[in-house]
This record gives sequence, C-alpha cells and structure tokens, in this order.
Amino acid sequence: MRTHKLKSVGAGVALALCAALSTTLVSCRDQALRDLSPDDSRVYITNYDRSANFSQFRTFSLPDSVVIESNDRVRTSLSPVEGRFIDRLAETLTSRGYQRVNIGQPADMGVAVIRVSNRYTGVTSNPYAGYYTNYWYGGGFGFDPFYPYYPNYYQFYTVQEQFWQIQIVNLRAQPGAGSNGQNQLPVIFQADIRGDNLTDNGAVDRALEAIFAQSSFLQAGR
Repeated sequence: MRTHKLKSVGAGVALALCAALSTTLVSCRDQALRDLSPDDSRVYITNYDRSANFSQFRTFSLPDSVVIESNDRVRTSLSPVEGRFIDRLAETLTSRGYQRVNIGQPADMGVAVIRVSNRYTGVTSNPYAGYYTNYWYGGGFGFDPFYPYYPNYYQFYTVQEQFWQIQIVNLRAQPGAGSNGQNQLPVIFQADIRGDNLTDNGAVDRALEAIFAQSSFLQAGR
C-alpha cells in the first residue's frame, strides 16, 4: 500500500519556527493553529492496492447515504453536506470514465462514504495534580526540592476522533475471510479526510479535488 499526505507547507514552517524560537511550546502551538484556515488544517491521506488495475474497471455502485460509525454503532445518514459529498464523488468518478449503476445491479467497484466519530475515555495517574503543584510548591511553603509522591491523584481524559473516509472495494474478487471471521471483499482504495470538519459545499468540493488530484491512477481504460 502507498500513502500520500498533503499538508500546508506554511503551517508546517510556522510550527517549526515556533518550536525553535518560543520558550513555551504549548502557547506557540496555539498561536500557530489559531492562524490556520479550516482548509489548511485538513490532511488528505490516500492508500491503494498497487496490484489493482483500475483501468480494467468500468462500473461502480454508490449508495445514496453515508455510513456513520460511532464506536460500536453503525447507522446511515444523509444531511445536505453528506448529499453533496456523494453527488460530487459520483460526478468525479464519472468524469474519470466510470459509470454509476443502480444499487442491486452488477458493478465492478463498490464505493462507500463513511463518517467516523469515535469517543474514548481513559484514566491516568498524576502524582502532582492538586497536591504538589497547588499546595506544596505553588503555595510557597519552601519545601522545594522535596517532592511528595503521595497521595496519587487520578485524572480522566477524553479523546475524540472524527474524520471522513472513502472506501472502494473490488466487487469482481472472491470474498475472503476477514479478521472478524466474516467474508470480506478486498479494499483497493481508501481516502481519509482528517482535520477540520466539512461543514459546507465548498469544503466538500475542495476536499474531493485534493483527493483525486493525488489519485491519478483512478481512471477507467479507454
């Protein structure tokens, strides 16, 4: 599999300069990210099966809804932005020489649009939280450099993961056993859109343009 990443050069330079010149990395990062536009914050990652010959495919099947994956739950959705994403994706694949067929009809490729929204909660141990920092040291009682390591304080944290994804499977291939024991079709192309969420039609159009700009191999044979 080959991976491509598109990032804003200006953003990377800004972060590098901040890290080198600022004495406080956290505050520098905040200032750099504050200046980024939503488009600059997005990263487009495309993976594909190098053994697949995309020029041999002629047709594709694309549902009229988006799959929403949220932790262990899966549902479908069709908001105005999601509908725009599906329409523009279909138009772009058609412009590359592929023909969209109705659901249920034979097709060479199966295309799915997925929105991933996961939230994880964990716990970590911090011996200084609310004890050393706020009392022994922050209170100015002069105990430095003696650090009391007891009691142990625990902090909870939440990590949220949100991104868009396009998957294309080879419908010509024979299903194989997946990691979950179920038969699965091989994924021959995957694109992730990470960073700021897509909230309007313009953002959708620019995201798909970026993905297909780095996916010239997605082209039907003439």
